[in-house]
Amino acid sequence: MSAERILYPCYFDATLQRREGRRVPRELGIKSPDLPAIEAALRKMKAPYRLEQQHHPARWAEREGRAVVEWEGSKEDLIRRVAKRLRSRK
Repeated sequence: MSAERILYPCYFDATLQRREGRRVPRELGIKSPDLPAIEAALRKMKAPYRLEQQHHPARWAEREGRAVVEWEGSKEDLIRRVAKRLRSRK
């Protein structure tokens, strides 16, 4: 059984500071990431996922949603792979 990893759009937002929730270097981030973009990246990776209408605890007013991904590797590896797919999309 795979571990579930939660991804929020703010993890990939190049306009945010790390303390505001960004989890990737600015060079890997994009401006205004959204859940459909993350979904497209996960679909290309063929990673099993589901979308939820939950929000990041520190950004509760944003209501941006999240993706729950079944992933055996580290969360950091998953975040970087998704970020690279998002960058190649833009």
